[in-house]
Formats: sequence, C-alpha cells, structure tokens
Amino acid sequence: MQTIQLAPNCSLQPRAAALFFATICLVSFSIAAIFALHGLWPIMPFAGLEMLVLGWALRLSLRRRHCLETITLTEDRVEIETRDGLQTRRLVFPRHWARVKLCPAGSRLHPSRLTIESHGRAHEVGAFLTEQERQALAGRLMRSVGRVNESPPLSDAAEG
Repeated sequence: MQTIQLAPNCSLQPRAAALFFATICLVSFSIAAIFALHGLWPIMPFAGLEMLVLGWALRLSLRRRHCLETITLTEDRVEIETRDGLQTRRLVFPRHWARVKLCPAGSRLHPSRLTIESHGRAHEVGAFLTEQERQALAGRLMRSVGRVNESPPLSDAAEG
C-alpha cells in the first residue's frame, strides 16, 4: 500500500493574518480620516469597502489551510479522499483500469490539470500544486498506477 498526502502551501497563520489586517485597517482608515477632515468624506465608505474585500480574501486564504487530498494506492484500487474543511469526498477507482492523465495548459496563464480516470469518471488531483510539483506527482502516479490493463507492483522503490 502506498499513501500520498497533498496539502496547499499555506504559510499565513491566523494570528499573522489578524495582525496584518489590523495594521492595514489602521493605515487605510487613518489616511481616509485625514481626507474626510478636509471635506472629502466620501472616501470613508470606499476605505470600508476595501477593508471588507481584504478581510474576505484573507478569510478565503485561511480556509484553504484545511484542504487535504490523500491518494491511497493498493493492489486493486486507487482511493482519493478530498477534505475541504468539514466536507469529505471519497472516490475509488479500480487500479487495473485507472489512468493518470496530465493535460497540458492551454496557455501560460493556466495550469495543467492532473486527473485520475476510470470507467468514464475523472477526478482532478493536486489543483493547488505548482506546475513542477504537479508534474512530479504525475510521474510518480504514472509509475505506481501504470497504464490501463497494467498494474505495476507497489514497492518502496516506487515511492522515491
């Protein structure tokens, strides 16, 4: 059995995010207050809107820390468990019929897509990985899963 765990790189911690948000709010509202005192009061709602959008973006970034993908390879199946906070989704593909597919990017602005497919079903894995990490994972999965009708032995040498 072989297990691969994938998680996004989230270096921003909640305490650091709160400190960053408080500092930016202080600076933004201080500058807006100076303009408001000189008669340009309409700047205050825009500063508030800016901080609301920044808070929303920070919240989304922090929520991403709870994402986790676990790919378990056994002799007869490929199991993918995706956790996104409180929701868990589990897909099982027969290893003998599974196919790992790395679809190249349509342009430099879009990343490639790594999918595991079998019997008309497909699931994307590693969407949050960098391009190099995704390519390395694709190579590792292709060596472990093999082609359709092919199931290479799962050994410790394949984990490298």
